[in-house]
Amino acid sequence: MPASRRVRPKPQANVARIPEIVARLDDAYGVPAWRPHHDAISELVLTILSQNTADANSGRAFVRLLEAFPSWEAVASAPLDELVAAIQPGGLAPTKAPRIQAALRDIKARTGGYDLQFLADLPLEAARQWLRSLHGVGPKTVACVLLFALGRPAMPVDTHVFRVATRLALIPQRAGRARMTAEKAHELLESLVAASDFYAFHIGLIKHGRRICIAQRPRCPECVLRDLCPSAVLYHPELASGGRRRQAAPGSKRTQK
Repeated sequence: MPASRRVRPKPQANVARIPEIVARLDDAYGVPAWRPHHDAISELVLTILSQNTADANSGRAFVRLLEAFPSWEAVASAPLDELVAAIQPGGLAPTKAPRIQAALRDIKARTGGYDLQFLADLPLEAARQWLRSLHGVGPKTVACVLLFALGRPAMPVDTHVFRVATRLALIPQRAGRARMTAEKAHELLESLVAASDFYAFHIGLIKHGRRICIAQRPRCPECVLRDLCPSAVLYHPELASGGRRRQAAPGSKRTQK
């Protein structure tokens, strides 16, 4: 998208404290050391399988896929119903199976094979656009391939990262007139976090979102970030001085009608 058309929401209050947030999460959960998770094709397929499902389920679906098919060529050319059956544990298999096949077929048509290592040598934006142009591949999948498989600075934004970043007021509730979404937040968070911190930020927010800043009833009294989190007293009014109640936090049950 041309720069003149990009929606650039106003930076939020805690943006200047991102290095401190990363440091606190490193202290709480350990400093994450980058290592390649998979080759780029495997990371792409696994990320598609992970959409709207738990990691354990997508992991089982990925293992079953590898057991059922001897190669990516076999996955790309398999009867659709066989691929759907293989990845069923990951959920939404009828949607994910054709998406996986379309991406693999695109890759084969463009490169003659199933090796994406060449993306490590392209300029970052060229590599990003190449992946983004694949059928059914969105910003999260692109960022996961770049960061986890190729070691390139990209910011995957999953539900945990989006939830924690929103509660910390690192990203706004809205992007212009539209509601902010995880997909829109990729570009914004990449502009706010130092590239050298992308991996630590991503891993730290995921761990925090799974253990403390959970979707329902976040454990704010145990949170290492509670003193700088504007949402803490919204979920736990007892944390406010004098116990004064404030309006319900965005997304909490008290805001739902």
